[in-house]
Amino acid sequence: MLEALPQTLAPVAEYFKVLSEVSRLQVLCCLKSGAKNVTEIIQETGLGQANVSKHLKVLMQAGIVTRQPQGISVFYQITDPIIFELCELVCDRLAIRLQEQTQQLEQLQALRHP
Repeated sequence: MLEALPQTLAPVAEYFKVLSEVSRLQVLCCLKSGAKNVTEIIQETGLGQANVSKHLKVLMQAGIVTRQPQGISVFYQITDPIIFELCELVCDRLAIRLQEQTQQLEQLQALRHP
């Protein structure tokens, strides 16, 4: 991957760009427990209808969620659950960084108040 050409990396950058929006992450978290329709997503996330629809469209275009009509409703679901493993990796890394920063702050405080 280190020697990849910019045009090869562009889709990777686009994928991460899709995941860089808090509201889209809320929608994904909502769908983690299973398929839901827009009304259920709105209720769980507290986001507005237009906002949810816009983010679902982006997630669908990225191939992260699929849309499935069922009767008069349309249900959305995660296409590839590996998305949650990716998010967990990031969360784990952030937790380690926060822990390291906390230790550094404690060391600094010990220097100020021996």
